[in-house]
Amino acid sequence: MRLTILTFLPLLGALVMLLFMFRRPRACKIAALVTTLLTLGMAVYLFTQFRTGTADYQFQEDHSWIGSLGVSYHLGVDGISLLLVLLTAVLSVVAVLGSWESIKDRSLGFFVSLLVLETGMLGVFVSMDLFLFYVFWEIQLVPMYFIIGIWGGARRIYAAMKFFLFTFVGSVLMLVAILAVVWTYATRPGGAPTFDILTLQQAGFSGSLAVWAFIAFFLAFAIKVPMFPVHTWLPDAHTEAPTAGSVILAGVLLKMGVYGMIRFCIGFFPEVAAKAMIPVLILSAIAVVYGAAMSLVQPDMKRLVAYSSVSHMGFVTAGLFVFNQQGIEGSVLQMISHGILTGALFLMVGFFYDRTHTRMISDYGGMAKPMPVAAAFFSLFVLGSLGLPGLSGFVGEFLVLVGVFQYAKVFAVLISIGVVLGAAYLLWMYQRTMFQQANEKWASLKDLGAREVVTLVPLVALAVWIGVYPHPFLNLLHAPVESLISQMQPYLADNDGGLAALVDSLLGVPR
Repeated sequence: MRLTILTFLPLLGALVMLLFMFRRPRACKIAALVTTLLTLGMAVYLFTQFRTGTADYQFQEDHSWIGSLGVSYHLGVDGISLLLVLLTAVLSVVAVLGSWESIKDRSLGFFVSLLVLETGMLGVFVSMDLFLFYVFWEIQLVPMYFIIGIWGGARRIYAAMKFFLFTFVGSVLMLVAILAVVWTYATRPGGAPTFDILTLQQAGFSGSLAVWAFIAFFLAFAIKVPMFPVHTWLPDAHTEAPTAGSVILAGVLLKMGVYGMIRFCIGFFPEVAAKAMIPVLILSAIAVVYGAAMSLVQPDMKRLVAYSSVSHMGFVTAGLFVFNQQGIEGSVLQMISHGILTGALFLMVGFFYDRTHTRMISDYGGMAKPMPVAAAFFSLFVLGSLGLPGLSGFVGEFLVLVGVFQYAKVFAVLISIGVVLGAAYLLWMYQRTMFQQANEKWASLKDLGAREVVTLVPLVALAVWIGVYPHPFLNLLHAPVESLISQMQPYLADNDGGLAALVDSLLGVPR
């Protein structure tokens, strides 16, 4: 029952708010905060009870749901999904606190949408049945559409529609792949309809079905990540979304795409995944450099941070598809770090916008003088995002680079360019906004208040904790990552470099 309580507690809070808190905006905020705090407490409790050193799914709940179709209500978490559950719970609290003053109109609908969204996100990470996974996947799409479309910026309808259409196309592709996999398993000798993820992973799939189903799953999740070239919905969605929407979108929703790749693209089709290494690494390297280069020329702070997500998620997919311990662990840790640091950057941009009503970098200047506390927090999150040692961004990027370097040095060099460009666009943004010639309009701006500081402190603590002592987080990952690699190992023997080895040899790089 523990995972059921964790997953549906936000939905219960949303129902209570709808029934008893109409036209009571302050009560809505308090109820949303209490609900997300209770959910976070439950996630932390599961973290303390989780047994490391095993790849087994824990806290499992398995009940028949639609028996004739083989659908079950099956929940469980391993180390990878538990970390993402914790990230979701933390950022949900942050999103509520970050919206405390900025959301004034229709606040009941906004906070209800946030809570329903949290249930959808948590459900995705704890589902062990494909049908249940798809239901939760679709649930989270609807509240995010409304959050962008109702409480977003001037072009919110366009951004919301673009977000919905892109992700809905991915959902349709995923549904087709799910039905194909289940049907193939059910029509095997001795087979029966089942949507159980573990059963389907152990069954194994090959031939043309595996190739086409892999492509369908991969496209669905690549849109969500988003990978180049299906990333174009992300900058618009981030730019127009309210602050909380951007925090959740960058912090959690993008990670659902990578999580799906781990569970289904690799879990169901390891042979095809091995053959897809080079194409995915090429797309990841392009995303890293392209996203960083686009960030470098953005005049809008929020759009700059949005394009930086494309670059950072390129690191994540690159680390995942080299299929070694350092790469995959770095990939997952980079997801967690990106959620913390990029979520924090979006919060800071939101706090500045609440005071100045502009996000244009050229409109700022000298902000460190009237807002020294904000400047200090902003500097920490900027330095963490560019990979300063001692903060979480460094650990994930370093492990990914080590993993990619072991597979093909040429790709390690290419994605390293993104690190350099990342330092350039982040530090240049900070220099132009916090220092340089002061804009006299902002001389009397109020610094961060107590609520805003309280919102940011947990993100600072997590960034420093992971950067200084990542062991508790990596300890959760060792066993499931080793299990994933052992599943891939038979298919990697004949794929020990391929095009990457050829390019290395042409460049004279020793392997």
